[in-house]
Amino acid sequence: MSAEMPVPPRAEARPVTTTHHGRTRVDEYDWLRAKEDPAVLAHLEAENAYTQARTAHLASLRGRIFEEIKSRTLETDLSVPTRVRGYWYYGRSFEGRQYGATCRVAVGDPDDWTPPQPAADARPDQPALPGEEVLLDLDALAEGHEFFSLGGSSVSPDDRLLAYATDVVGDERYTVRVLDLSTRELLDDELTGVLGGVTWGGSPDHFYYTTVDEAWRPDKVWRHRLGTAQADDELVFHEPDERYFVGVGRTRSRRFVMIAASSKTTSEFHVLDARDPHAAPVCFATRTDGVEYSLEHAVIGGTDAFLVLHNAAGPEFELGLAPAEPTPLEQWRPLLPHDESVRLEDVDAFADHLVVQQRSQGRPRVRLLRLSHDLAAPIAADAFIDFPGELATVGAGGNPAWEQPTIRVGMTSLARPSAVYDHDLRTGELVLRKQAPVLGGYDPDAYEEHRLWATSVDGVQVPISLVVRKGARGPAGNDPVPVHLYGYGAYEASMDPYFAVARLSLLDRGGAFAIAHVRGGGEMGRHWYDDGKLEHKQHTFDDFIACARHLVDSGWSTPDRIVAEGASAGGLLIGAVANQAPESFGGFVAGVPFVDTLTTMLDASLPLTVPEYDEWGNPSDDPAAYDRIAGYAPYDNVADLPYPPILAETSLNDTRVLYVEPAKWVARLRERAPQADVLLRTEMAAGHGGVSGRYRAWEDRAFSLAWILDRLGLADVEPLG
Repeated sequence: MSAEMPVPPRAEARPVTTTHHGRTRVDEYDWLRAKEDPAVLAHLEAENAYTQARTAHLASLRGRIFEEIKSRTLETDLSVPTRVRGYWYYGRSFEGRQYGATCRVAVGDPDDWTPPQPAADARPDQPALPGEEVLLDLDALAEGHEFFSLGGSSVSPDDRLLAYATDVVGDERYTVRVLDLSTRELLDDELTGVLGGVTWGGSPDHFYYTTVDEAWRPDKVWRHRLGTAQADDELVFHEPDERYFVGVGRTRSRRFVMIAASSKTTSEFHVLDARDPHAAPVCFATRTDGVEYSLEHAVIGGTDAFLVLHNAAGPEFELGLAPAEPTPLEQWRPLLPHDESVRLEDVDAFADHLVVQQRSQGRPRVRLLRLSHDLAAPIAADAFIDFPGELATVGAGGNPAWEQPTIRVGMTSLARPSAVYDHDLRTGELVLRKQAPVLGGYDPDAYEEHRLWATSVDGVQVPISLVVRKGARGPAGNDPVPVHLYGYGAYEASMDPYFAVARLSLLDRGGAFAIAHVRGGGEMGRHWYDDGKLEHKQHTFDDFIACARHLVDSGWSTPDRIVAEGASAGGLLIGAVANQAPESFGGFVAGVPFVDTLTTMLDASLPLTVPEYDEWGNPSDDPAAYDRIAGYAPYDNVADLPYPPILAETSLNDTRVLYVEPAKWVARLRERAPQADVLLRTEMAAGHGGVSGRYRAWEDRAFSLAWILDRLGLADVEPLG
């Protein structure tokens, strides 16, 4: 490093030795865990200053990328209205404002389910529709706070009250307030330490919410009665098993309140009658180790029933039918039997239909089942809502009404902006309600989408989704291009193809974007997830490396022009791959990365550790799990390797992956791989999801993208279009 270059910070080594199962471990940097220690904060600030100095030459590029994102975005915009009882609800965004507003208007004709079209050019001080009622001005709520997040908002059953939850720190612990929509006055009720939003009961005098234990695990469900103190709230349900998370919600029929207690491998539902404000939860089916199920209320031929989506019949799940009362799994009648080629992911019940979300061969699909009036033969018709294109991502959402005659569906791909459709259940017509606008003359047909297949070390075929601008590969169409390769690979989370405005700053400079659909995710079904966790976790890393090498072997790119990125568990992927195949990449971006995996999984007091044993293993009790995690944990395997440049990004208030993990990782990289070029950037007022506010989010993404473009050799390339 030349004399002109800034000197990277060096964390003091303060070795701590621990022994587990006869294995001794030395950790020099765990003192960075002391969040309130001035020396720790000073170190993080020094890292930020170093990162800013090292990337100062990219300031102009960051500014251009920000302006590119801004110029392509319709800043004053509205969502498609969604009907709930007697109102249409929608969101508004305004040029120059970070957060926007949530609004509603009364339904005119109760038989007309065509959403009204708000005036797109309405100023912030003008209603977008006649009779518009602003429910929440989010910019006003965020005023004076560097961070702001709306955890959820819910209107009472009589449409008169609005309960909403806010977080102004980033630790995902919310404060709930209740607004009288007729007087615009806040009620005295104020609840703190709530996880997310609330669920109203059957009447507007009470609602349900969850809180967390000392390890920040959601473990309790409470019933709050309006006008009373939080200290007087009734504990409705408590889950003592540290492996289980608790959640509460209400069925679309509004007939039941459901409490779910779920681990990574087992679940149990408790049901409350929403009509009874004093109802006690009743267990539907007691937990059986390894059996996961969820409940949905349906009415078939005038009879209440429960739809049970479960894996008792096979790993890809089956849809069963049961009475609306406690029922053991042996009595769940198959409605959609288990099919090893189809992963059933979710089911939503409506008055006359069921909507099933499933996937096969890596492709998500929406399935419509029309209900009969015969409980013995409940399915009258079976059809799919399909869209063309192998990389089309489709899903149902925004369908809150029990008796609605339309089903709202969203579609997107790597090249096509998200679109909102209404499928008319009466006619079968599919109506486009809105295509997300992309300004500047964007043409999706100017881009190519590809599905590639890489062969992993054990012979398994791993899908890759890729998008590139037409002509970027030269006249013959086979020149290598710089590739930004993204991966995740955990928790059965599917990284399906999606559109992003910010990505155009890469594509229009001649780069390609690709997603490696590695094992550990859910893209190819439950077996894809099972084959990428616990003792099979190495498959996740092997798959990602295989995808990068396939891009090279097939002529798409060269190793020095592939920059890999992943966040959270995807950050673990990036850290592991950096140790195992640094020569296959030209750079790494690790966002809020889970890189100190062994330390975290050895500490049962930390958030998420115990519930995560079923994902990673329990190294405290199991020597094999200890050795396995120690074998791939990025922090434990740092060595003097030819790492390409690395950018690690984190947030001080992250409660899911603590900032200390990337801070320690970077410190050890600097110590053990002195030639490595490593940067750490810490947001000092944000959480796991990063900064809040859309303009700050654009600036944040512009920082990362500028670094990626620089590594790909595209920093000085002028974008086309």
